[in-house]
Amino acid sequence: MGKWFPRLYDVAMKPLEKTRFNKIRTELVGEAKGRVLEIGSGTGVNFPYYKNAIRVDAIEPNPLMSKQALKRIQESHVPIELYSASAEELPFADSTFDTVVSTLVFCTIPDPVKALKEIRRVSKTDAEIVFFEHVRMDQQVLGKAQDLLTPLWKKGFDGCHLNRNTLEVIKESGLEIEGVDSNYGGLFLTIKCLN
Repeated sequence: MGKWFPRLYDVAMKPLEKTRFNKIRTELVGEAKGRVLEIGSGTGVNFPYYKNAIRVDAIEPNPLMSKQALKRIQESHVPIELYSASAEELPFADSTFDTVVSTLVFCTIPDPVKALKEIRRVSKTDAEIVFFEHVRMDQQVLGKAQDLLTPLWKKGFDGCHLNRNTLEVIKESGLEIEGVDSNYGGLFLTIKCLN
């Protein structure tokens, strides 16, 4: 993990956050209720959006990202506990969470299949599991460009796979998909599921 990526992440994402991402986060994160697990909380960009959660347990394996997230915990409307953990080995008991939130993180998880198994394990039956992720585009030329850029991109951007087909991985996980919305021509998807 490079030191520059966490420092520049918020600055690089600011134009997207001010446009469509703000609306998406308001809807997805704002609706999270009960005890919430956030996967890969990064710099804590979601923290101010939580309105209906009783509490949020947020995991983030990158200590530099977590350090930046600490100031956003102050802006939150709900209690947030930050853990240094990976999605593949969640430090929580079975059937703990009412809602799981994952935004722009599944591209970086080394083993997304294992992570989804863990998410299902720690989620209650019928828990809501929501994703906002970038994916490999269906458009042939753009998808191929993502494939070609991914090896270099992973090295520079904290392990991000530009071409990960996260929707397909979720479909194969056993989660019940309730809805999928496409944003930016299919580059970003919001996916709402039930455990």
